[in-house]
Amino acid sequence: MDEERGRPAKRPTIADVAALAGVSRAAVSKVFNDSGRISEPTALRIRDAAAKLHWTPSSTAVALRKTRTQTVGLVLNRPGELEVGATSSLLISGVESVLTPRGYGLLMYLVDRGLDEEARTYQRLSDNRRVDGVILTDSRVGDNRFSLTRSLGLPAVLIGTPWENDVIPHVDSDPPGAGVDDSVRHLVELGHRRIAYVGGPVDRVQAVLRRITFEESMSAAGLVPTATVATDYSPASAAAHTAALLRREVRPTGILYGSDTMAIGGMQAAREAGYSVPQDLSIVGFDGLPLGVWVDPALTTVQRDAVQRGRIVAMRMLDLLGESLEEPPLLSRPYLVVRGSTAAAPE
Repeated sequence: MDEERGRPAKRPTIADVAALAGVSRAAVSKVFNDSGRISEPTALRIRDAAAKLHWTPSSTAVALRKTRTQTVGLVLNRPGELEVGATSSLLISGVESVLTPRGYGLLMYLVDRGLDEEARTYQRLSDNRRVDGVILTDSRVGDNRFSLTRSLGLPAVLIGTPWENDVIPHVDSDPPGAGVDDSVRHLVELGHRRIAYVGGPVDRVQAVLRRITFEESMSAAGLVPTATVATDYSPASAAAHTAALLRREVRPTGILYGSDTMAIGGMQAAREAGYSVPQDLSIVGFDGLPLGVWVDPALTTVQRDAVQRGRIVAMRMLDLLGESLEEPPLLSRPYLVVRGSTAAAPE
């Protein structure tokens, strides 16, 4: 009892024990869950701190831990193409680098039959108790997965930005359109005035926010976009739209794309139409995939760390599950990497 204030004293927490022992919360958790490797002197120091504070692990938390699957789910919706793209592969490697050392596995599903089948997949994961929580990707306008996972009691973390500040733990660049403004500024400084944008579909939050950033950046430069195109993220679609833009009477001299693979598709379409990159057309991608340095010319792109995003979202996921991890690092802001696919605007 706090005699001065006349109310019960605050119950000590695992963070208090960690601070007194001079260790991380993860170390305290490992000692009391008999998991991981902690040196005997450190373990003794932790137990001594817990005794001084009269702290013991929550019986509810211990019981929940015993019923867990030690598995995190990831459902990727890829209509018409059951494949994992380059960016998703990097994200997954980041997720695995956090989960695996802590004894967790990743259960991945590829769904190609639309949103209803995706919702049924989450339902099955919950009904069969296959996973302890799920990682969500590809944030959508009016996304119903947030309310669905809440109703199913599935802890969830989103890689991306929720539409209109929907309440869900998430990890994304801040601001979400970061890097697009730098790309526009780069082309304007090179003398480009006719600039187009070929991005993702209208139902993807990421694509919408980048398109808004593009239009605002063009307006700030006193320019009007030559075109803004919304399509899927495939290189084939990007190539088709690029060819159409280059057939216009007033064609763009610079094009920004929503992904590196789209930009590479656009580069090929420009060549097939008889235009040289970057002499006739400057091209900027987005994602900073390793593949970008191997195309000719090397791709100017917005670099972001997909592996880091995967690591951070996995840390947030384990934190939701009651695992005591160190505080996730701040996510790096995307930045422009200038290579050979951009040059001065043609006269």
